[in-house]
Amino acid sequence: MRRRNLGVVLDHLVLAAPDLAAAVAHFAQITGVDPAPGGHHVGIGTANYLVGLGGEDGAHRDAYLEIIGPDPEQPDPVLPRPFGIDDLVESRLVTWGIHPADLEAHIAAAGALGYHAGPVRDMSRATPDGELLRWRLTQARLGDGGLVPFLIDWGATPPPPSRGLPLVPLRQFDATHPRPEAVRPALAALGVELPVRAGNRAGLTAVLDGRHGPVVLN
Repeated sequence: MRRRNLGVVLDHLVLAAPDLAAAVAHFAQITGVDPAPGGHHVGIGTANYLVGLGGEDGAHRDAYLEIIGPDPEQPDPVLPRPFGIDDLVESRLVTWGIHPADLEAHIAAAGALGYHAGPVRDMSRATPDGELLRWRLTQARLGDGGLVPFLIDWGATPPPPSRGLPLVPLRQFDATHPRPEAVRPALAALGVELPVRAGNRAGLTAVLDGRHGPVVLN
């Protein structure tokens, strides 16, 4: 993702999985880096692991990858798990989030340009050391391959990369879509420039700089 204005930056990519432990082990195998435990989303039925995406050049220093899946320590939730996790048969890069300088103002500005991000939801999770993290976000939209990002605001909570995550630098992030022109207006309204190529399927692709060479996630 290239930055179109200084008010919005990449926050994180979401790699959703039907089996969290298996996804984390596979990620460690292909990258040579062990993701750090994030925590449990109580009542939602999920847990996550995290890696930072920043490189030595300073790019994406505040961004991270979230690996999220069913939490074996929680009972099945009343509502479906987020990101379509309950319907997955393999790990997939399902969506991504951006962090605007002012969440409400950014939502309003996008709305004026024809894209309605939807309501803002309060979220929280406990870290492994018991700290409660709180943030706000809009609903992730998985239609069109998750190409249109959700918006997130960490408020007073330091974002995950500030906690010394293991690093797997992000080298490339783009997308494909059968009709790229269908998603470009929403991306433009949000102030981001995601390269979108024509392809048979709608989806995201990230290239990470693993310890053994490039690693492609999609």
